Amino acid sequence: MSICNVSLQVVPNVPGDKIYPVVDKVIEYIESTGVKHEVGPMETTMEGELDFLLEIIKKSQEICVEQGADRVISMVKIDYKKDGVTIDEKIKKYRK
Repeated sequence: MSICNVSLQVVPNVPGDKIYPVVDKVIEYIESTGVKHEVGPMETTMEGELDFLLEIIKKSQEICVEQGADRVISMVKIDYKKDGVTIDEKIKKYRK
């Protein structure tokens, strides 16, 4: 399968002062997988094989619940094409 991009935004249902610590745990997990990723102000974009990235999304939901969320709303965007797509090809011209 080709390389694709998947963006993930998690919104854990926890008290307001707990949102960032829960999201930080998800980002720590994503970093621990070794997958290429970029953290943005609203979502984290990952690059890799779709099946692997979907497993990361699944585990991210579990992490939110383990951290005290009784519900998690997630927004997922997938950019897939037959020949693959990379983060760099999409935003390289905007980097300084």
